[in-house]
Amino acid sequence: MVNKVFRDPLYGYVRVNDEIIDDLINSIEFQRLRRIKQLCGVSMVFHMADHTRFSHSLGAYELAREVLEKVIDVNNALSDYEKIVFLCSALLHDIGHGPYSHSFEKIFGISHETMTTNIILGDTEVNLILKKYDPKLPEDISSVIDHKHKFPLIEQLVSSQLDVDRMDYLRRDAYFTGAQFGDIDIEKILRGMLVRNGKIVFKYNSVPNIEDYLMSRYHMYYQVYYHPVSRCFEVMLEMIYARWYELIKSGYEFKTDVSLLINVIDDKTVDSFLKIDDFYVNGCIQQFQYENDPILKDLAYRLFNRKLFNHIDKKYASDEQVKAIEELKNNKNYYYKEDVVSKSAYDYQIEEQLTILVPGDKEVDLLEFSPIVKAFSKSSKYTSRLIYYSEI
Repeated sequence: MVNKVFRDPLYGYVRVNDEIIDDLINSIEFQRLRRIKQLCGVSMVFHMADHTRFSHSLGAYELAREVLEKVIDVNNALSDYEKIVFLCSALLHDIGHGPYSHSFEKIFGISHETMTTNIILGDTEVNLILKKYDPKLPEDISSVIDHKHKFPLIEQLVSSQLDVDRMDYLRRDAYFTGAQFGDIDIEKILRGMLVRNGKIVFKYNSVPNIEDYLMSRYHMYYQVYYHPVSRCFEVMLEMIYARWYELIKSGYEFKTDVSLLINVIDDKTVDSFLKIDDFYVNGCIQQFQYENDPILKDLAYRLFNRKLFNHIDKKYASDEQVKAIEELKNNKNYYYKEDVVSKSAYDYQIEEQLTILVPGDKEVDLLEFSPIVKAFSKSSKYTSRLIYYSEI
């Protein structure tokens, strides 16, 4: 039993009472998350959005701890061992993220979910800590991350349409960006949380708070995550990654030491992956400004000094404008990208719906109960279709 706290702007304190959680937080693999930004290019627009995967992972863990403390049904439904599985899964759910996360995954084909389970199951400090507690713990946590339905209740709490991961990142991202959309009433949502037939359901009087959560999520994607300038940073980063990758494959001789990335590309092992982070990528991009390859050199200069591409919204652009910009395509499109991103506030088409408990102990889908959710779930899919380009 330990008694440690981390000061946190959302919860006051993140409380650590279990030795295994303390050991995991202090592991090499978890400490690396201090060097991975949570929001990639969002800080190009919202200058305070420099928080990390480390702080978010602590927040997801703290919410999991509060669920066990405040939701009697969940506490009673889980054994002591399953509570540890829940807490560890919440803490470790993002441990496999690479530098600048999703842009890295897209170009190099390394899924953060796959890498998360590889770290949990591999030759790592995290794995040793988990096995010390119970030899089967790494496999069980991995099953939660991979949605193998071995612990369906825990999976729903860690990764669903309303889970500890999403509730923390919405509030945390809103706090650090200064956005006003993410101030959701988590306390009321937890007060309305029940367990019925092995799954999470919510009291009908907590629906207004769930509606607020879903609308907040929609607006965060609309105003923050898919902000045109934020997306431009990520598009340009993808261009640099792509050029970097192409030059490695072509045998180009770098002035910059890129051996760590070559190791990741060649073997995709946990050991090589854990050696790269945002700091490493930033250092490489800084040095790429002095490379002999004109494309990599120019893209690195632009990104490092925030000389971002222009953009145009296809929704409002004339055919003539689009045609004129398309004529700028060159250099294997390193200076042109049609970027389409889309997100729904509530995905009513998947099997796993939020369930509402109404008087008479009847369970109904949120979509059926809430006319607001029913209306906006079918019309609130935010889609951005932008063209990013530059005249060289």
